[in-house]
Amino acid sequence: MNQDLTCATGLYLDHAATTPIIAPARDAMAAEALIWANPSSPHKEGRASKARLEKYRRSILDILGWDGHILFTSGASEAIAMVMRGHEGALLVGASEHEAVLASSGVRTKDESHQNATILPLSHDGTIDQNALKDIISDSEKPLCAIQSVNNETGVIQPMEALRDNIKAHDAILFADCSQSAGKLPLPDADMIAISAHKFGGPPGMGALLIKDLSLLTPTGGQEQGYRRGTENGPYVAAMAAALSHGYDWMEKAKELRSYLDDAIISMGGDIIAKESKRIDTIASYRMPGVAASAQLIAFDMKGIAVSAGSACSSGTLKTSHVLEAMGYAHPQEVIRVSFGPETDKEDIDNFITAWRDFYEQRR
Repeated sequence: MNQDLTCATGLYLDHAATTPIIAPARDAMAAEALIWANPSSPHKEGRASKARLEKYRRSILDILGWDGHILFTSGASEAIAMVMRGHEGALLVGASEHEAVLASSGVRTKDESHQNATILPLSHDGTIDQNALKDIISDSEKPLCAIQSVNNETGVIQPMEALRDNIKAHDAILFADCSQSAGKLPLPDADMIAISAHKFGGPPGMGALLIKDLSLLTPTGGQEQGYRRGTENGPYVAAMAAALSHGYDWMEKAKELRSYLDDAIISMGGDIIAKESKRIDTIASYRMPGVAASAQLIAFDMKGIAVSAGSACSSGTLKTSHVLEAMGYAHPQEVIRVSFGPETDKEDIDNFITAWRDFYEQRR
């Protein structure tokens, strides 16, 4: 386990909320900060900074295998807002989407600018109901479909290829939130994609919008080819590129650890959320029958174990998961999320299993 995290929390199993900045990203950020100048400035230093920024841009595009444009943002939430609030047609939003998508679509805020935002229901396995999608999209005008490639609470992987074929058959736009999958899984073939650096070991406050056709956005003036105002954050862009360059060769280890933990949870009387679904190997949600998630979080925190319940993006609040409710899950208030990072090892999982077993036996 990462020694920095040992000092801070004991055992950190909340990487879906954020993965602490990895060493190569820290080093790249520090190096760029020493020589950085405003990339929009006409002088020698500004031109050099601009050249490095474009080098990082090209590197990120190459690593992700994206053949379109990339616009740097302050995070995935800003990238999502740029797309959702600028779309003039119908918005079709997956029921398990991140709160940033639900809010930007007007679903959460009841924004009058998007009274035609429609929720796409889920099947019990956590994937978009394809039949419902066909019915809804055929009745929509200039639809944009916002669908998470990997759910941040359950780890369920959406069948993006099948969804894309369905969406494209109706000349609709596919916008994929790849915050949890970028750098870990291949990117889907979408029109636009949002990514977040701190989900793969880059710095917080850094993200990007990948887009194939810039005409899908409305220019606002300023930087980033005129689609975003604000000085580009060279040091953070350098750190994001370095984090992606570091690679995810540890994903096979994550697969083994997740399978090991799944088996242990079942043997101890727990439930695995979306057990039969295709899930990313870094995220899992588990139910401790009869025990509230809030009580579990307190107990694990007292043991020095950092896990979560649902999304971490609701100002630290703990409320019933809209994702589990959309799946029709009967006991959403008893579910916690465990998520792995590059330094997670078998000893960490054994320690979590011991704590889970001790607390469950105590409560029973």
